[in-house]
Amino acid sequence: MNNTTLFTICSLFGVWVMVTRAATPIESTTRPPVSDEQIESTLNDRRYLMRQLKCALGEAPCDPVGRRLKSLAPLVLRGNCPNCTQQELRQVQKILAFVQKNYPKEWNKVLQQYAG
Repeated sequence: MNNTTLFTICSLFGVWVMVTRAATPIESTTRPPVSDEQIESTLNDRRYLMRQLKCALGEAPCDPVGRRLKSLAPLVLRGNCPNCTQQELRQVQKILAFVQKNYPKEWNKVLQQYAG
């Protein structure tokens, strides 16, 4: 797997978690920082995480968070991480490792759909 693919998938899930927990309006151009505790909480909520993964893969209906994630996916796939901070990039790396380790089937589907 090359660095571009890793960045793409990492960014996609990073944006997903930031959108999930930041609760900012779609029109907002800035967002409050997401704490590491919020990231942990999201990653430990298996039901919520699976719902968002299935939405991203087109296997289930999307809630507002999932729809926002899907709308950001084209930006992320072009290598953009809109206004990402160093903290967010670190958190994105954590999310990447978590999903890859704990959701290997979904991880492979995401790779095929978004990086393929």
